Amino acid sequence: MTRPTSTPEVRTGRCQCGNITYKVTGAPDDPHLCSCEHCTLISGSPAMAWVGFRREELTWTGPGGEPTWFATWPTLHRGFCPRCGTHLVSVADNSVVIMVTSFSLIEQHGLEPVGHSFRQVAVPWMAITLAPDRCTSNGGGAASPPV
Repeated sequence: MTRPTSTPEVRTGRCQCGNITYKVTGAPDDPHLCSCEHCTLISGSPAMAWVGFRREELTWTGPGGEPTWFATWPTLHRGFCPRCGTHLVSVADNSVVIMVTSFSLIEQHGLEPVGHSFRQVAVPWMAITLAPDRCTSNGGGAASPPV
């Protein structure tokens, strides 16, 4: 008997100018907002939206190849397009997960934030309603390391 196989979900993303493009395969993990100092400074906004994928499931596909990397912490590296400056990814040393900026993905279905890292230091005028967390019953909101 042959068992049906499911095709892993494939999503594509890119920087603003299209020089750096990528594809990720598999289920998204931990879609969340982050208001840590690193995220607010590099984005110029009160929070960044992130979603994780297995590191080995991300492939750089565009003419620019891999992004340029900048260490915002001794063990945390952020990838951005050297041409247009779009921030695309964040990855910690030895992590099996790479965090992708949610809005660099072409398809955002199912990526609604379920948590907000560093919510306690977010600007007081920003009101956030998080999506229900499909993995836990408390809906997130706890502080976690910067992404």
